[in-house]
Amino acid sequence: MNKSAQDQLFAMRHSMAHILATAIQELHPDAKFGVGPVVENGFYYDVELEKSLSSEDLEIIENKMREIVLKDFPFEHSTMKIEEAIKYFGDKGQKYKVELLNDLKVHGTTVAGDIDRTQLGVGDEAKVSEVGIYTDGPFTDLCRGPHVASTGQVGAFKLMRVSGAYWRGDIKNVQLQRIYGVGFTTKEELEQYLAMVAEAEKRDHRKIGKEMDLFVFSDLVGAGLPLYTPKGTVIIEELKNALKEIGRKYRMQQVSIPHLAKIELYETSGHAQKFSGELFKVKSHYNQEFILKPVNCPHHTQIYASRPRSYRELPLRYIEQTMQYRDEKPGQIGGLQRTRGFTVDDGHTFCRVDQIREEVSVIVRIIHEFYEGMGLWGNHWVSLSVRDSLKPDAYIGFPEDWEQAETMLAQVSDEFELSAKRMEGEAAIYGPKLDFMFKDSLGRETQLATVQLDFAMPKRFGLEYVDADGSVKTPVMIHRAILGSFERFMMLIIEHYAGAFPTWLAPEQVRLAPVNDTAELMAFTEQIRDELSTLGLRVDIDSSAESVGKKIRAAGLAKVPYTLVVGEKERESGMVAPRLRQGHGDFTGSLSIADFAAAVEKEVAIRAPKSLLGA
Repeated sequence: MNKSAQDQLFAMRHSMAHILATAIQELHPDAKFGVGPVVENGFYYDVELEKSLSSEDLEIIENKMREIVLKDFPFEHSTMKIEEAIKYFGDKGQKYKVELLNDLKVHGTTVAGDIDRTQLGVGDEAKVSEVGIYTDGPFTDLCRGPHVASTGQVGAFKLMRVSGAYWRGDIKNVQLQRIYGVGFTTKEELEQYLAMVAEAEKRDHRKIGKEMDLFVFSDLVGAGLPLYTPKGTVIIEELKNALKEIGRKYRMQQVSIPHLAKIELYETSGHAQKFSGELFKVKSHYNQEFILKPVNCPHHTQIYASRPRSYRELPLRYIEQTMQYRDEKPGQIGGLQRTRGFTVDDGHTFCRVDQIREEVSVIVRIIHEFYEGMGLWGNHWVSLSVRDSLKPDAYIGFPEDWEQAETMLAQVSDEFELSAKRMEGEAAIYGPKLDFMFKDSLGRETQLATVQLDFAMPKRFGLEYVDADGSVKTPVMIHRAILGSFERFMMLIIEHYAGAFPTWLAPEQVRLAPVNDTAELMAFTEQIRDELSTLGLRVDIDSSAESVGKKIRAAGLAKVPYTLVVGEKERESGMVAPRLRQGHGDFTGSLSIADFAAAVEKEVAIRAPKSLLGA
């Protein structure tokens, strides 16, 4: 979409938000309005009402919006002196608008959570003397715009849901009702989006996670702290093993660190300031204070610093799969997308400057290998995240180090044909990075892998090595994560595969469905299970009293890759006819239990995305 089309769609969605507020005002004259900005795919408006809105209410509001569209009210722009605006909205009982206006009057700005000031009718000037006003029919709002010419020109929209939202994003404030809507230029675009949403709901990791018994949350444990069941732990451990196996190929060294440290560690690294509002603090009986680790890199520097280092030892490649903790806002916690405790596949390489390109190249090769095996490579793009040159104080380190680091990452991007897009202001506090953005089967984008150069932290911790000429130098630190957090990656693959994992990741790989429960047949079924289990395969027996047909359907619903029906024919012949999960591959015919076991064992060993039977 070109910029002109983007601007037009923004104006449409902004106008939809005003039409939503107009409809609410007509239906609920005592409504108190907060703010109503444009967001991804649509808009919302925060409102205080005496009643809690239901889905039926949303339908009524949406119908009223359509009436307003048909009336084709013009969007009329005007300005008011700020004192005049305070009186105008005060007379109407719009206390939230008055609060914003008073902030503008006193401070020249307002902080309303994540709301852009352009949504509030103000510009960039330090002092505000007048504000923008827009009127459509009976509704007048504090707003800078832009809008379409009239309510009849807003395209296609639909109200989606209502949720609670604290006024100005502050938990201490009153909770308003936030009404979300989506909007597009045409009805066809809206229908395509709604179809994608319907598919996404089927694939929701929270829904599938519960159905497949992969993870749970407990009020006694706390929000944002997932608990993995045996089945979910299988997936986590398989992912860990895959990463460890790749790491061994490149001489990565496993390390292990505690889950807490003194605050001084993070003050030295710079993270105490960066995560000041997200730190969990722990005090011992002896009045000693510690912090649950929000990151791992400062700990790893202390392993490096534990003894003198020589240039001959470098690079040192430390990796670890461990938990981190951040006190996220309660309203932002949901499923595995954002949690308070999360496991990371973390790694830090200490190297010489002349080794940077090779070390970054190694990590890029690992990322490529891992995601190609997951079937995700190629459906991604790469960000070269660099400093915001206008905000130098937002970063630590020296400008010359930053310039060198950014140049090297650009060279690696060229070497591996990553076509990295330069993204200003997206760098970490200590250095530039390559961020790998992957799309799932629905086209939704998530940042997972990353490679970050860090000239600053080794200097802050006084890390050194003795070079070939006897001089003392500071190493460069390379931060890397292959899949980011296991929680977010689990979310992505659950929704990407819709729970139908490749065999190597499937919690249950083979299900045996005996046709009856006679002693002889059950003994034979258990013999098959034991033979397959000896090879490391995960096998369950459906010993329910259900019919074979229902057992097969149950295995399909559980998304088990292979189902073996076991009857007298199989017991006498030693042959089986595997039933493959839909989409896993095509196979007809029979083969010996030994041949079936060998095929599945190989499929798991090479982490094949599909069945090897018949291949």
